[in-house]
Amino acid sequence: MAAVAAAALARLVAAFLLLAAQVACEYGMVHVVSEAGGPRGKDYCILYNPQWAHLPHDLSKASFLQLRNWTASLLCSAADLPAHGFGNQIPLVARGNCTFYEKVRLAQGSGARGLLIVSRERLVPPGGNKTQYDEIGIPVALLSYKDMLDIFRRFGRMVRVALYAPHEPVLDYNMVIIFIMAVGTVAIGGYWAGSRDVKKRYMKHKRDDGPEKQEDEAVDVTPVMTCVFVVMCCSMLVLLYYFYDLLVYVVIGIFCLASATGLYSCLAPCVRRLPFGKCRIPNNSLPYFHKRPQARMLLLALFCVAVSVVWGVFRNEDQWAWVLQDALGIAFCLYMLKTIRLPTFKACTLLLLVLFLYDIFFVFITPFLTKSGSSIMVEVATGPSDSATREKGCWWPTATGSTSRYSPPEYTSWPAPSKVLPPSPWAPAPADSLQPPKDSATPLSPQPPGKEPATPPQPAEQPPEPCVPEETGAGAATREPGSPAEPEGRDQAQPCPVAQPGALA
Repeated sequence: MAAVAAAALARLVAAFLLLAAQVACEYGMVHVVSEAGGPRGKDYCILYNPQWAHLPHDLSKASFLQLRNWTASLLCSAADLPAHGFGNQIPLVARGNCTFYEKVRLAQGSGARGLLIVSRERLVPPGGNKTQYDEIGIPVALLSYKDMLDIFRRFGRMVRVALYAPHEPVLDYNMVIIFIMAVGTVAIGGYWAGSRDVKKRYMKHKRDDGPEKQEDEAVDVTPVMTCVFVVMCCSMLVLLYYFYDLLVYVVIGIFCLASATGLYSCLAPCVRRLPFGKCRIPNNSLPYFHKRPQARMLLLALFCVAVSVVWGVFRNEDQWAWVLQDALGIAFCLYMLKTIRLPTFKACTLLLLVLFLYDIFFVFITPFLTKSGSSIMVEVATGPSDSATREKGCWWPTATGSTSRYSPPEYTSWPAPSKVLPPSPWAPAPADSLQPPKDSATPLSPQPPGKEPATPPQPAEQPPEPCVPEETGAGAATREPGSPAEPEGRDQAQPCPVAQPGALA
């Protein structure tokens, strides 16, 4: 018992120290512009520790410096440094194998003005001790792997960056909008469902045998329905984890159909109040149309389907598709709150308890059961990193009955998927052949006089892919020489040879 208590106390102390270290962490921005003109600059979120060095709060006061793609190296020893150093540059290196202090010390000693560390995993604050903080005078920050891919895909490889940390507002208007959307949806849906029940009790002695009922019948949730619903959710989540590329479009189609139904249900009471379009279609034997719906209701149905289809086609547009998605999601939630009814306290308790266990299992327990050590729900929600569909996220019912979509539009709120990317057609060089990183201007091995180092030509119409070393360790995938090439169009970086220990810079 004493050993168990000591181990538990050690875990609590470690957790406390981790939380204490995270207090110093702050979010900053890296503003990226292309040296060749091209597209407008863009901000990317970074996680930095102000105890290393402070960042200016205004972009106009930040210096634009050249970003040096040195991700072929982990920057853990002097052999990883370029021959001429990082004079007035900000190197971009890979995370792993050594501490943040060792990386930033080498970068500062070679003339770097800052350090960006690319991380495939959750962004953590780059910590150190007081002595190390006093020694280092350049900022060091972590950048997510997905953001690094977007930088080189959007701006090419010759870019300039400026690090800054804008003041956080006292009140984040984004959180205010989210709060209003969430609470407003629940309040409106609850009021709508309650008013329907009151109206139903008031008119319980009247019958509506007309061709079109004014309101849909509510569905009472039973314990059997709850169990069937949770089993279906679990099965679909597991299937999405293993067959994401095949089933993601099925889920998107289900969301389009459900959101169109919800939008129709929400707008129908308003359309019925309009003074025109009351004429009905002629008699026919077609499904649904045999009830002779009004022309205005038919137009409303076409409008709702069109809105859902527009979102399905342009769902990956970062500028405006999220507005349409939120509107469809709210409409679907209102429809569910109006239609689904929990008649007893027992049914409500059972539903919430089962969904509570469902969330806990798939978020916190499944990392111990999967080979990659990742949560099944987080992996499905963020989209696997090796997915060929290039879909940004997945739409999945949560415990609140709503749908959620996670995309890179959220920076570091969720950890990046820890799955290793599939092997690429480029095979790493053997240990006995020294090759410089792709962006290095100086070869690692001496060349004969009068000869230039051989460099493979790059296509002029496409910027080269960023260079990131493959992960090592037990979880890293192996690549056999001569294996078939990967299909083109994948959103991933080409692996690069890691600098060998003792190699000449």
